[in-house]
Amino acid sequence: MLIFYFSFQAFLTGCSAGGLATYIHCDSFRALLPKDSRVKCLADGGFFLDVEDISGRRTMHSFYSDIVRLQGLRERFSHCNSNMDAGQCFFPREVVKHIVNPVFVLNPAYDAWQVQHALAPEASDPQHSWLDCRLDISKCSPKQLGILQGFRKELHDAISEAKQKRGWGFYINSCFVHCQSLNSLTWHSPTSPRVNNKSIAEAVGDWFFDRREVKEIDCEYPCNPTCHNLVFARPFKI
Repeated sequence: MLIFYFSFQAFLTGCSAGGLATYIHCDSFRALLPKDSRVKCLADGGFFLDVEDISGRRTMHSFYSDIVRLQGLRERFSHCNSNMDAGQCFFPREVVKHIVNPVFVLNPAYDAWQVQHALAPEASDPQHSWLDCRLDISKCSPKQLGILQGFRKELHDAISEAKQKRGWGFYINSCFVHCQSLNSLTWHSPTSPRVNNKSIAEAVGDWFFDRREVKEIDCEYPCNPTCHNLVFARPFKI
């Protein structure tokens, strides 16, 4: 997680687990700074979804429940309904409902990390039928692509709360990638991914300085030729 503070302008940002932490700590970070400061938060690749994996298990939910119990975090999420499982309170879908400070949601619709570890984890694929798809989205079968399109819809449904929040922004492209703000190739370069002809950096800049409302949602894969989709090498086997 990174913090930038210049002349009463502060920007809290993080990627992946740091993106999740950005959602969780955005308001408390704002409370530390002068009231007349411009303070905003950018969560990159941190909108983890509470979805069933390909075997019908909720891998991420179980993982988050274990974290909450181990760290004793239940009280940290006082906004959560007492009847709600503690692990569910840890997901951004619940966290964002109670954030007051403006946040920018930067996420790919086909988050490579989540596809590999939440949607199609190795433990849920003993036949390795998802191996090629997990490593390279262009190798996914039509059936697998259908499941990925359902995953994209889950993300769109999950950010519905953010869509309604005044001053919030989001940029959901159709790339198979994870963090996008840490690499100049994906953040802002002549060949960066674009949605509505805007790079991520341009969209975030417009949002941070209130130049325009930024709520960019890409079309379905494989519609965007500007994406830099990750291709993972096939694991070495003895």
